[in-house]
Amino acid sequence: MRSFNNLVVNEWLKLSKKRTFFVPYLILILLSLLLGYIVHSASPNMFGSAYDFSAMMLLSQGIGQVITILAIIGTAGIVSKEYSQGTIKFLLIRARSRTAILASKYAVVLIYAFSVAVVGMLAVFASGALWFGLSGGEAGIREMLTSLMYNSVSTVVYSTLAFMIGILTTSTGVTIGATMFMLMIDKLVIFREFYKYVLFPNLNLAAYEGGGAPIPGMTLTFSIVMLILYSVVFLLIGFSVFRRRDVA
Repeated sequence: MRSFNNLVVNEWLKLSKKRTFFVPYLILILLSLLLGYIVHSASPNMFGSAYDFSAMMLLSQGIGQVITILAIIGTAGIVSKEYSQGTIKFLLIRARSRTAILASKYAVVLIYAFSVAVVGMLAVFASGALWFGLSGGEAGIREMLTSLMYNSVSTVVYSTLAFMIGILTTSTGVTIGATMFMLMIDKLVIFREFYKYVLFPNLNLAAYEGGGAPIPGMTLTFSIVMLILYSVVFLLIGFSVFRRRDVA
């Protein structure tokens, strides 16, 4: 376990040394403040408190989608750049299995996605507190955290998808482009029985609030199971290809 933790720390240090590492966090802070100002200026009574503002903004229709995009862009090259920069050979000559090396990279993807989500939540809440006040109490906190959880699930699944694409294509550009395309079309809903087995409608867990569903007949348990299955398949494909690929 200690050796694996060292791999994770090493991967995180490699990621954090990028000159653009703090840019996504800065974007979230500035965007949250700007959006809060715009909403307050256009409709001062639209939200009753920072909790209401945060609960809405953290969903995939608001800044929540920006969080997902930044998490994808920030980690899209975690595998592919090893190939493009020629460092993959040096990485694999270590006394560590390919599975452990790739698992440490995926762990960093999840850590990074979580850090972006937390900074996004804090930035949105601070903006909401500045423009709409802090009334709401425990109920407001619960609603805000629920929205964060819904969007975090989507962010993790998309980051896992991007992780697999990066392994398959070994191209950062293709990884970002393909994942962004899927993110753009995920709001498309086809009211057919087969479509509930597709990834996209199952990502909208917020649709189950108030007894609703993305598509009639779907349940929250069904969507959670589908998301787990898709994530497992993405990882199995990625790990299988990475372990078998010749880098000579």
